[in-house]
Amino acid sequence: MAHMTPGQLANRDRVEALIGLAAPFLDIVLGVGERISRIAEPADNEYYPIRPGGPVALPGEPGYEDDGGLPPPEPPASA
Repeated sequence: MAHMTPGQLANRDRVEALIGLAAPFLDIVLGVGERISRIAEPADNEYYPIRPGGPVALPGEPGYEDDGGLPPPEPPASA
């Protein structure tokens, strides 16, 4: 990495100081937003987990199967 000029170092220090000053305010904004979202809709009915519960082997790991380790589909119920 190339050496930074004194002007670049000063700009970096200013930006880092600004981020340091803004961080507590941004933490408060995120916390308030989270509380408001929980009050507005306590349960997220549209949430679907990405993977099934429990450990799933990834490609290249022991125990990996082509179907991703998912259980076989259940046959349709006959009437």
